[in-house]
Amino acid sequence: MSSLPLTARTEQTTTVIIGTGLSGLAVAAELRRRGVDSIVVDGLDILGAASPPNTSSLQRCDAADSASLQERNEILRHLRNYAASHHVDVRNTTRAVQLTMVDGVALDGIAATPTHWEVHTPTGILLADHIVLTRCAHSQLRRMLNDFGIAVGRNLAAAMRAIGIYLVGVGELITPSPKEVLRQAKTVGLAISAKVNPDAGTLPATGSLAVLPC
Repeated sequence: MSSLPLTARTEQTTTVIIGTGLSGLAVAAELRRRGVDSIVVDGLDILGAASPPNTSSLQRCDAADSASLQERNEILRHLRNYAASHHVDVRNTTRAVQLTMVDGVALDGIAATPTHWEVHTPTGILLADHIVLTRCAHSQLRRMLNDFGIAVGRNLAAAMRAIGIYLVGVGELITPSPKEVLRQAKTVGLAISAKVNPDAGTLPATGSLAVLPC
């Protein structure tokens, strides 16, 4: 199974992917092919009250890309079919509303101890070792790290990877193309798989996922 129920309102998995669009499904498919558990949920913004320490609200940051809409839709169709046929845990009606860091102690963007995450949803909490974000602006990500008390240098992505957060489909100025999203998803899938199964080396993923013509 992709998750281990701990209580009626708490589940544990290896990776929580926030975003049920192309980027989230692409990462979930890569992880599934590499035998890594994941749960995919949607995102929701919460504005207002200040967050507790080590907590960040998740803001929806969608960006339209009309020029590649047809290509994205075709890839999405393939990814949704793959997710359904391979029992990928995609929860389209579950929204992540808050992200909390637990156990990890980070200094200058480097995690000194293993970091774990709580993803809060209206129906409970998902516990995970890795988080994949797919719909956040760089300015929001920097604020998120600041909320966690982590100093951010020039390399935002590296600072986030150090605490177990990965970015897919998150562009600094423009939305990445569908092909770039798939490339990022493969890179992140490989990186998480290497941490989950460090003794497995770089064995190829099982199965196939042909979403683009060769």
